Amino acid sequence: MALHFVDDAAGSARPGDLVTLTGAEAHHAAAVRRVRVGEAVTLGDGRGTWLSGVCASVAPREVVVEVTERRDDPAPSRRVALVQALAKGDRDELAVQAATELGVDEVVPWQAARSVSRWDAAKAEKGRARWATIAREAGKQAHRSWLPEVTGVVSTRDLVQRARTAHLLVLEPTASIALTTLDLHGDDRDVLLVVGPEGGISAEELQQLDAAGATLVRLGDTVLRTSTAGPAALALVNTALGRW
Repeated sequence: MALHFVDDAAGSARPGDLVTLTGAEAHHAAAVRRVRVGEAVTLGDGRGTWLSGVCASVAPREVVVEVTERRDDPAPSRRVALVQALAKGDRDELAVQAATELGVDEVVPWQAARSVSRWDAAKAEKGRARWATIAREAGKQAHRSWLPEVTGVVSTRDLVQRARTAHLLVLEPTASIALTTLDLHGDDRDVLLVVGPEGGISAEELQQLDAAGATLVRLGDTVLRTSTAGPAALALVNTALGRW
């Protein structure tokens, strides 16, 4: 499979055009992936554009690709988002990476009550940018034409507000409803998978989300880490919605 790169300029390119990769993307193509003149590659803008082309010239700071074919993939009509509680170490980042590879459409950092990691005002944008970079690189690796949006950090109150327009599925090991038994058809709202931190979602938060109309669901008889629960649930939702 051809190597895939992402550049905003891909969005306006047509067959016969030249797209020039610069900066970090050119360095990655030339120095890390070591593309060669004449090698077939694919390009995208992360917003549905998919270009096929061949490398016309390769330099450490500039890689020029001649476009040979273009297609435009529509955005998903029903989006699936991962609401990932902030977690210590790199466990939340691992969840973002895996969920992006599995096709999540949006990533929402959540400052849960039991989150050990705290994003104050100074850290919030830096943290969001870090997650966005992880999602971008994972999306390139997975050859996705649409990259997920990474929003700013939200509170539980914000999630309660989103429950008005989206179907929130809160992963809770003690829930009476198994995710595998839930019928997701007949409801065109976006699906938000809500994953708590290492210590779990607090009783107060569960009560608030339940009262807002969220559905508490379990994955099985075991308790998964915060890094694996979201991707595991996403795989089931992808199947249920016919995305896989």
